[in-house]
Amino acid sequence: MKFLVKVMSMALAIFLIASFMPGVEVQGMSAAILVSFVIILLNIFLKPVLIFLTLPITVVSLGLFLLVINAGIILIASNILKSGFKVDGFWVALLFSILLSISNSFIESLSSRMDANDRNAN
Repeated sequence: MKFLVKVMSMALAIFLIASFMPGVEVQGMSAAILVSFVIILLNIFLKPVLIFLTLPITVVSLGLFLLVINAGIILIASNILKSGFKVDGFWVALLFSILLSISNSFIESLSSRMDANDRNAN
């Protein structure tokens, strides 16, 4: 159930960010759900490998290289989903990934507060 909530909340964030950000196109909420699912799968399976392979440069850059990895994940998702999701370049993907990370952090903090309130109420 949590996975479905995560996919839907990320899809909503993707749809909202793409609606006001030039250079990112999402054709409808169903495409945003698909993009969300693909990004989550890439984060589960590909991102740890990329982090491991780029660990020295990530340490030297004090973790800032993780932003490049996140932008790369967005570009890979855009290439996988040729119809329905389009990102116009690396810098657009970088800004999109930063905004998406911020919105996902905000949503997760809200949901964890709601879970804590539910546990305290019982």
